[in-house]
Amino acid sequence: MSLELATEHTPDPTAPAASADSSVDAAQSQRLRQAVSVLQRLAQAVRQQVLGRDDVIELAIIALIADGHVLLEDFPGSGKTTLAKALGEAIVPSAQDLAEGVDSTIAPFRRIQFTPDLLPSDVTGGAVFDTHSNSFHFRHGPIFAHVVLADEINRTSPKVQSAMLEAMGEKQVTVDNTTYTLDKLFFVIATQNPLDLVGTYPLPTPQLDRFLFKITMQHIDRSSELDVLDTYKTRRDIGSANKVQVTRSDVLTARAAIDEEVVIARAIKTALVDISRALREDERVLQGNSTRSMVLLLPALQVLAALRGRSFVSAEDIETLLPRVLGHRIELAPGVADLSKVLKDCMREPMEVLARATLRQEP
Repeated sequence: MSLELATEHTPDPTAPAASADSSVDAAQSQRLRQAVSVLQRLAQAVRQQVLGRDDVIELAIIALIADGHVLLEDFPGSGKTTLAKALGEAIVPSAQDLAEGVDSTIAPFRRIQFTPDLLPSDVTGGAVFDTHSNSFHFRHGPIFAHVVLADEINRTSPKVQSAMLEAMGEKQVTVDNTTYTLDKLFFVIATQNPLDLVGTYPLPTPQLDRFLFKITMQHIDRSSELDVLDTYKTRRDIGSANKVQVTRSDVLTARAAIDEEVVIARAIKTALVDISRALREDERVLQGNSTRSMVLLLPALQVLAALRGRSFVSAEDIETLLPRVLGHRIELAPGVADLSKVLKDCMREPMEVLARATLRQEP
């Protein structure tokens, strides 16, 4: 996948019919180009700090624009904190945001180190007694940020993990029967270490289902690792004047543009439903994916289509993102280990039906 906007692409029969008003089409195309330009600048900002992780950066940005969350399964020192911090600090308030009174308690980036003794109030915040007013007031927790790094989320108790469910699902937290709204850009990058199994609490299925992608990170290649060593001082000392940044309103505008302008044909949705049903009925699958996973996938497909220079979702987008979305949601039966083969088998017939449907629509 590439964040470069394609200038040409092969026409797809699932594309919407051309409008009779060419000026409207031109305006829509310009709007999408502006949206993708914002995503490209955002990716450039993260690449200033994170080297050799272009695929992870792209998936993180797709999840951010698609209003999803990301779970990284990695090893210590792989750059997860740097990635999350770079993404958070790349988004700054605009004059419009300040004029509209954006909540000053929302930080660009927060890191929460999950430990066995962590309490839910350490994440969400809680009531603090003010001796001057002789009353309690709410102290915002670190979850009030644009980008939140939930580091080693599987090391804390299920009670604390459940405190994240409402925030990730509804962008709000409820403390002492009072609900506090999070920012529209609230985005969680959670990590878990696959090598440390002692003292960990596996994430429950409902919480896993809140994550759009689960990404297993590998060591970067040799040349990228050398670049990290050669440029660490430059990246460490980079000033704010030299950082590539985008505004919060730019990101929200890009999200709205992609949501409104990128079309998802009914044939695409039918294929997704048929793939899900095939997985649930497969004897090699103990537990299939939820309907919510397909709902979360739709905006991600729109973002990927826009990045590939299209105003419509195609079968190619499904083939690219579906394994990323279903990999942590499918539970295989005992003795079955190859998820990719199961997924490929279940995708074959629905994708063939999709191909035949698009061929019939050709003039």
